[in-house]
Amino acid sequence: MAFKPGENVGPYRVIEQLGQGGMASVYKAYHAALDRYVALKVLHQAFNEDSTFINRFQREARVVAKLEHPNIVPIYDYAEHEGRPYLVMKFIEGDTLKARMNEGPLSAREIDQVVETVGSALGYAHRQGVLHRDIKPSNVLISNEGVMYLADFGLARIAEAGESTLSADSIMGTPQYISPEQAMGKKDLDGKTDIYSFGVMLYEIVVGQVPFNADTPFSIIHDHIYTPLPLPMDVNPKVPEPVQRVLLKALAKDRLDRFETVEELIGAFKSAWLEAGIPMRGTDITMRFPAKNSEPVKKAMDAPRVRSAEMPVPASGPKQKRTPWMWVGVGLVTILCFGFGLLALRNTLTIFSQSVENTSTPAAQLPPNAQLPPPAPGTLPPNGQLLPPPSGNNNPTPTVIPPDQMSAEVAAAYELVTKSPGDPNAHLQLSLAFWDAGLEQASIEELGQASNLAGPDSKDFYLTAAQEYAAREAWILAARMYINLGPIYRIEGTGIPEDIKDALRESLYKAADHKDFLVLLPFDQIEKLNGPLASMVRARYTLYNGDANEAAMLAANVEKMSPDLIEVHLLKAEIAIKNGNMQEARTILLKLSQDTAAPDWVRTMAEEYLKSIQ
Repeated sequence: MAFKPGENVGPYRVIEQLGQGGMASVYKAYHAALDRYVALKVLHQAFNEDSTFINRFQREARVVAKLEHPNIVPIYDYAEHEGRPYLVMKFIEGDTLKARMNEGPLSAREIDQVVETVGSALGYAHRQGVLHRDIKPSNVLISNEGVMYLADFGLARIAEAGESTLSADSIMGTPQYISPEQAMGKKDLDGKTDIYSFGVMLYEIVVGQVPFNADTPFSIIHDHIYTPLPLPMDVNPKVPEPVQRVLLKALAKDRLDRFETVEELIGAFKSAWLEAGIPMRGTDITMRFPAKNSEPVKKAMDAPRVRSAEMPVPASGPKQKRTPWMWVGVGLVTILCFGFGLLALRNTLTIFSQSVENTSTPAAQLPPNAQLPPPAPGTLPPNGQLLPPPSGNNNPTPTVIPPDQMSAEVAAAYELVTKSPGDPNAHLQLSLAFWDAGLEQASIEELGQASNLAGPDSKDFYLTAAQEYAAREAWILAARMYINLGPIYRIEGTGIPEDIKDALRESLYKAADHKDFLVLLPFDQIEKLNGPLASMVRARYTLYNGDANEAAMLAANVEKMSPDLIEVHLLKAEIAIKNGNMQEARTILLKLSQDTAAPDWVRTMAEEYLKSIQ
């Protein structure tokens, strides 16, 4: 029997039914003890026909509940009510990716977010030995804040633990996304079954439809097993050939022919996207910066930064203009990925920019529509594309800067680049001048030029760039630059100096409250550098972009793993402030502010927080 609104299910009070599928029904419920809403996923009653199912359900649920990733819907609890097993999950207020796709083609930013977040979540789960088995757009949730979550992790496996009278197609999930080996009922599934399903989702996003569809589920399953994949370019001639090549490999019938890992698929997909340099069907996937007056960008720039109203914002670092970070495009990180050849970052990533008021410095006397010099031969153009030469011209169109936006500092740096177009430091200075003048897009393009010219081994360049961005409180960019120094020090065999480690910790900590942090700084990459530090950064990200209770649990785990990581105490103070425990916060902050062994930036933040809560 179904749960009813108003009914108590354990400690949860059912509010309403949200949906129903072949395997389970979903309800919104209220947990009074923790004062939060949760989602109850109640498995179909037919599972109970197997007397041993409950034990197997509990075993599988424990495995799935151990997954801790910011883009995986967490499982809080599992139990049974009147003989019906159910999972307790985080309640996500929003909609599904499927619903979003029904509204129209995804934008470049949305596709980039799907690839990054779903791919990151899937890759993490695979490293933990957990398969999803039912990847599809309706299992990707988009919160009202724009965060994407992969839902129903392991639900198909939990369902397979029972030998019920449910039909096989109900257990297998949506036939349009099923892998051939899963459709054939093979039991030795591995990560490549999820890679196939993820490939179907990418095919649908890029081409405009799923590869196989028919009147009956069995016809679709038959096609997945036996029918050759419809060539994306035949279905949609606008699909670039490099992208088609990636989709063909991801959707190979023989799993041995597919990509080895999700990360490999993501890297190949993004490289193909970059190589194509032309729009895909129904999207603006061109790696170009959108016009500032375009609607998506306008919405992003008008959106307030997500931060609890109770949380004071401490001042830290040099006093610079401070405004929210915003999306400005995907071009820079594409360029950075090519420049940082020693890094594992093969993916095209997205970064954001601060919106800074224009300086009042008088404009320099420059010709109308002054142009930046073209990039040096062999480098990527400013928008990050490998574009064919227009009309036989080997130089891409240079960036155009309106004369009324040319401050004296920009003009001086521009002249330096004109004299030394192959000097990465000159381009870096122009990038910084643009940043200070509020010309965010031009700044990012120039940083791409500078990084590409510097190459992956230029320690002095990345150190200077990191310090300059840190001085401007551009913490995400600063952290990315500091991380790029890691491989250089390892090759030198000297180890990362302590002052660089401290600067990296500061920039990562201060960047972690931004909702788009993960796009440029995935946790798994930080984890390779320092496990406890990655966990601490994950906890702070969760505090500002997730749930304070989850952040507190993560922080407690970090403190157990690495009690010497002093930032965790600062984080505990922030959590206390978020929860309204001001006395606890004061005690922690006062101790930190007087701890001479603590880094200067930690003491400074503690002092600023103390002032703000007095």
